[in-house]
Amino acid sequence: MHHLVRSGAVVVAGLAAAVALTGCGSDGAKSDSDPDTADAHTSAPADGGDSGSAGDAAALEGTWAGVSDGKAVALSVASGRAALVADAHVCSGEVKDMGKVMLALKCTDGDTARTMGAIASNDGRKLVVSWNGGAEDTLAKTDPGALPTELPGLPTP
Repeated sequence: MHHLVRSGAVVVAGLAAAVALTGCGSDGAKSDSDPDTADAHTSAPADGGDSGSAGDAAALEGTWAGVSDGKAVALSVASGRAALVADAHVCSGEVKDMGKVMLALKCTDGDTARTMGAIASNDGRKLVVSWNGGAEDTLAKTDPGALPTELPGLPTP
């Protein structure tokens, strides 16, 4: 029972950090006041696909949540930075273009299961990340400023 509460607390703290991270970033919308800088952060996909393809780093912006192997996973991306909470591990790092869009993270507890991830697909609503440690996470985009609901291990109000 204590493990469940402790895991829930870690997930809630990580999700709060992820929401705070994306609250400070851009939602990818263009600004009418400065058209030159509005396009500066949007680049063509590396694989030549559409703007929602796996190759578009700007399409990762926002907060994503899901369940992998029965455990909550939350990813937040803002301004090229990424934060991840998965299975009581808290990781942060960068979105990198290595010929394809990758997440390069370092976990605070030294875990290495989710330190390098390739974006397998991203349609703007569903994101699939394949991790170097063998895990594959399927995540759904969450509403800005809202914590995801129905994740296992979270305390209910």
